Amino acid sequence: MRLHLLTAALLLAIGVDASGQAYKWVDRDGRVHYTQTPPPPDAKGVQRKNFRSGPTEAADLPYATRLASTNFPVTIYTSPDCGNPCDRARALLVRRAVPFREVSVVTQKDAEELKNVSGRSDLPTLVVGTRVHVGFQEGTYNGMLEDAGYPSSVAPLPIEALRKMDSDAKAPPQRGEGAPETTGTHAAGR
Repeated sequence: MRLHLLTAALLLAIGVDASGQAYKWVDRDGRVHYTQTPPPPDAKGVQRKNFRSGPTEAADLPYATRLASTNFPVTIYTSPDCGNPCDRARALLVRRAVPFREVSVVTQKDAEELKNVSGRSDLPTLVVGTRVHVGFQEGTYNGMLEDAGYPSSVAPLPIEALRKMDSDAKAPPQRGEGAPETTGTHAAGR
């Protein structure tokens, strides 16, 4: 019996490593099953375990970066037709391994969010904590990130590990709520 349990545990560990998820469930006869595929609809006590993580774990980031991203989250507003300024702004964040939320301003709702945050519609717009900068100026971006505690040199990470483009991310405070500090100008606007 122990040999069977040991074998099952070993197979489960190998399978979980490959798929990243496992299910524990009880069939109608009361037998416990461990599988990689979803259980049948009549299964009882279904537990799903997800062992796969994202491209990078928070633990992979330096402590100073984790602390800064907790206290001063970074959001960058861009658009598909913003071109070089948005590309350079995004590249700077990636080069410094700064985790960030990117809002691609393509809908009216996105444009209203940008206007509420910065009072303008120019792109790119960088938000670090409550500080807002409109346009791309490398020195200003670096200064804002350094003031927030982001390290200036870290091991590089791929953009997929740093950028979040989900709409569920918490938006920066609205203009007037927490009074974000807005700086900068930019000729390429929307």
